[in-house]
Amino acid sequence: MRKTILSLAVASALYLITPLTASAQSKNKDVQVAIDLVNINNDRVAVTVTAPKMNSSETVFYMPKIVPGTYSEDDYGRFVESFKAYDAKGKELSAAKMDDNSWVIKNAKKLAKVTYLVNDTFDSESGSEFGKGDIFSPAGTNILEGQNFVINTHGFVGYFKDLKELPYVVTITKPADLYGATAMIDSDKSETVDVFAASRYAELVDNPIMYAKSNYINFMVDDMEIILSVYSPNNVLKAEDMKPAMEKMMKAQKKFLGKVNNTKKYAILLYLSDYEKSDAKGFGALEHNTSTVVVFPEAMPAEQLEQSMIDVVSHEFFHIVTPLSVHSKEIHYFDFNTPKMSQHLWMYEGITEYFANLFQVNQGLITEDQFYERMAGKVSNAKRFDEKMPFTKMSAEVLSKPYKDAYLNVYEKGALIAMCLDIQIRESSKGERGILDLMQKLSKEYGQTKPFEDSELFDKVVSLTYPEIRTFLDTYVAGSTPLPYDDFFAKMGVSKTKIQVPGNVFLKGQTPYITVNPTTKEIIILPGIELNDFMKSMDLRGGDIVLAINDTAYNLDNIYDMIIGSMSWKENDPITFKIKRDDKEMILKGSVKIPMDEMEGYQATDENKKAIREAWLKG
Repeated sequence: MRKTILSLAVASALYLITPLTASAQSKNKDVQVAIDLVNINNDRVAVTVTAPKMNSSETVFYMPKIVPGTYSEDDYGRFVESFKAYDAKGKELSAAKMDDNSWVIKNAKKLAKVTYLVNDTFDSESGSEFGKGDIFSPAGTNILEGQNFVINTHGFVGYFKDLKELPYVVTITKPADLYGATAMIDSDKSETVDVFAASRYAELVDNPIMYAKSNYINFMVDDMEIILSVYSPNNVLKAEDMKPAMEKMMKAQKKFLGKVNNTKKYAILLYLSDYEKSDAKGFGALEHNTSTVVVFPEAMPAEQLEQSMIDVVSHEFFHIVTPLSVHSKEIHYFDFNTPKMSQHLWMYEGITEYFANLFQVNQGLITEDQFYERMAGKVSNAKRFDEKMPFTKMSAEVLSKPYKDAYLNVYEKGALIAMCLDIQIRESSKGERGILDLMQKLSKEYGQTKPFEDSELFDKVVSLTYPEIRTFLDTYVAGSTPLPYDDFFAKMGVSKTKIQVPGNVFLKGQTPYITVNPTTKEIIILPGIELNDFMKSMDLRGGDIVLAINDTAYNLDNIYDMIIGSMSWKENDPITFKIKRDDKEMILKGSVKIPMDEMEGYQATDENKKAIREAWLKG
């Protein structure tokens, strides 16, 4: 998963396919699911789950408490209403709700089916009766009758106790003009019915579906089929618009990965949120084995959206290396309601995030200096967390405090651990090998169907690399010693320096130049602070109320649009502010001046180490 809050890059395990091993009592049976997207009941979707034959007098039906990749307990059962159980004659059986996510069903030997209504999670992000905190939007669900359905299957479909390994067959009744984009194969050619099969519950959950009116495109990258589906509520973006960037990115990723990647079909499901309405607000992506769900604001400028898509989709796609091909038993046999977490988020998320940046400099999508700038940003962000917290301990205990509060560090320090490990392997091999070589070997050793023991991974990594890697892992990953980033950069002839990076006209780093009056919803230039050169050139002053920019009115309701819109402003573009000063409205005209922020960065300085540096970044 990769979470993004636009002003700060904020990221996961994959559900894995294994051979079917159904319990003896249910051999050769399956679980039939019907989802009705036509007859919507007060913004709720009706689901029917037909049960296999039960040999016990009691069973439990579960909705997931947590799903891999989110690292949070979200309780999807709280969005379920009107749960009922029936026998074959339609007689209702006793079904008692035990907690948010489970229902105990009596007389289970007579059980024929369960039915329930599902509320979507996107609506709850604006506040609702479901409470307990928002679900990260790419892991959530949307129900917009006749227009869009985001079907993260774990939000609609549950499982019976001890029967997660049974095959599932899901029949979805839908409006004829909505297309269901997914990496699964629809075995029904009707325009109003889709039928999907999965070998077990984890595989079903691993395959999201997004229904929307025709705004999708299929294209090939070498031998891999890509499905790109876009929901844009105001028709701002067409799937065709994103194709060049996604095609270029995917080609570069496949070239970077080489033989590690054998994915044949991959679905990118992009949901663009109308931020001014009760809509999704958790921006980023959630990966799956052969797809990713992405949520971004529709108001995001095209250039920024394209780069954000490259960053987050590339991150999610690299999860085909880990944990798809390299993962522990905790991931392989994931328990959706009482999970045990793996120690190795540094690998699942850290290496993935590092690859998402390394491949871009490796394949010429960004410059060497841009790569250093990104890593410098991660160094700065990582220092906001406890630098002495052992990463293996944080990973294993990520669902509880204080470790859950450090989760976002997997995308910062986790990526830096991967970078420093890469550098150490390069130094030990005199530039011949790196972390990609290690992951290729681990993928060959394990693969999709062979998980490793959590406690044995370090031994395996050392056996495939060098003795000094043991010291690295024990000291910086399992240990409490902070990573000496400057020392590792120096091994590649890269030194710390001060760099100038483009800033935002309304923000200095994370500190705003504006505030809001919650009563009037007015946006106000902060008084009593030193304003940036742009604001001075426009004659903006502390206490000014911003009414409009380039004839677009702004207040608290759409301040987010104002800030992200400013990210696409170009140097010297003409601009007009309408403000109120001392109760008098004024028009201020001028041109954009992008402020520059100074930050600690890195720069290649040692030409004697150019060869090993080139091997690291370009090899």
